[in-house]
Amino acid sequence: MSLVLSIDIGSTYTKATVVDLDTVELVAKAKTITTVWEDVNIGVQKVLDELKSMGIDPAKVQHRLACSSAAGGLKMVAIGLVPELTAEAAKRAALGAGAKVCGVFCYELTDAELQEIINLSPDLILLAGGTDGGNKETIILNAEKLAESDLDIPIIVAGNKVATPTVEKILRAAGKEVYVSENVMPKLECLNIEPVRRTIREVFLSKITYAKGLSKIRDFTDNVIMPTPLAVMKAAELLADGTSSQKGLGEVMVVDIGGATTDIDSVGRGAPTQRGVTLRGLEEPYVKRTVEGDLGMRYSAASLIEAVGLQNMSNYVPKGIKEEDIKNYVEKVTKNVKHIPENELEKEIDYGIAKAAVNLAVKRHVGRIETVYGPFGISYVQHGKDLTKLDLIIGTGGVLVHSDNPGEILRFGLYEDKSPEVLAPMWPEMLLDKEYILSSVGLLSEVAPDKALLLAKKHLKEVKFQGGKSWKLKIKSGA
Repeated sequence: MSLVLSIDIGSTYTKATVVDLDTVELVAKAKTITTVWEDVNIGVQKVLDELKSMGIDPAKVQHRLACSSAAGGLKMVAIGLVPELTAEAAKRAALGAGAKVCGVFCYELTDAELQEIINLSPDLILLAGGTDGGNKETIILNAEKLAESDLDIPIIVAGNKVATPTVEKILRAAGKEVYVSENVMPKLECLNIEPVRRTIREVFLSKITYAKGLSKIRDFTDNVIMPTPLAVMKAAELLADGTSSQKGLGEVMVVDIGGATTDIDSVGRGAPTQRGVTLRGLEEPYVKRTVEGDLGMRYSAASLIEAVGLQNMSNYVPKGIKEEDIKNYVEKVTKNVKHIPENELEKEIDYGIAKAAVNLAVKRHVGRIETVYGPFGISYVQHGKDLTKLDLIIGTGGVLVHSDNPGEILRFGLYEDKSPEVLAPMWPEMLLDKEYILSSVGLLSEVAPDKALLLAKKHLKEVKFQGGKSWKLKIKSGA
């Protein structure tokens, strides 16, 4: 057998998966509590020992790969010039690299903002600002501010190329660790994310893994270690685009409902699908990720209810469930984030929270149509991605995996006649990541993309929608 081992070091669990590359089948799985407060390597060793008890020697597998979201994941601060432009571009670049963006700052940094950045304790700062040949004063002033600080973390410079040499000189003179990448927005409303993504990953590999206590893991792997969200994004991109020998499944959206956040990844152009619609605003990345920190099943359940409105939760739960029931349940799961529904009432409220999370997260991720009234009549302007014709939604996360009807939850991310301006998917096929295979697929895509795609096609399960409609995978495993 030709085996590949992938390790996913999560904030709660550390999981190991072994795949036989010859048959493209899962041959072993192991899981333990992540030992982040002691040493993440302890938890990793436990899952490796468990694999050994199954007769698999991790040291003798062909490939060893790993991803991690432990210790807060890859925490980044993005700094730009204008909120809707370079600051937003920097944020999208960070998210596109699988980072957790803990703060976005624009214009000239104040002393209070600099202190806020220090208090956030990021792993990395992305310093942008100005198009090439445009404003250079702000990024230089912000570099001087960072140079004066006690921050001892890597800084990636990805702003106005005219100002970059000066910015780099200022930061290096202050003893800062500096990496230079291409401008994230070289022209107005034009994104250039990929070079920054590569730089972020290089810094993650060379520096952040040591800071997170992952150096032993890195030495153990084939130098394939990345943030877990990036692994999931790579899986989504592989499923959408396919490989040189296998056709992909078309435009894809991944809906990941977690205890603290609901993450949405989409792979698609997002161009207008209707005639007479003009696209405006900052260019959308082909692979886009959004993270909604106020929409989670446990840690942020209270903020989710606040965002939805307690009275509006009736749209997501069966009739007869009272507002007081929802309020009491949210208080319970906030106090005990490991709580599992104990009866039918709690289960229905839990599903209701998940439906609300999907609904709001997808609405925030997709684009919108704006009706503009002018002297020559009505015109229609699109901001963001049009994903109405999206081919496939993949659901992942505990509430979906353990649900009797995950399609009923996921359908709340679909297009709604009552909100025609929201460009959500209209009628996609649906699949479920029942075995939490997406991160493994993303990791495997680095060394064996054809096998990774086949693994995904084999193990992602079709979702049936209660009421007669079922979504079936058009391209079967051997296609």
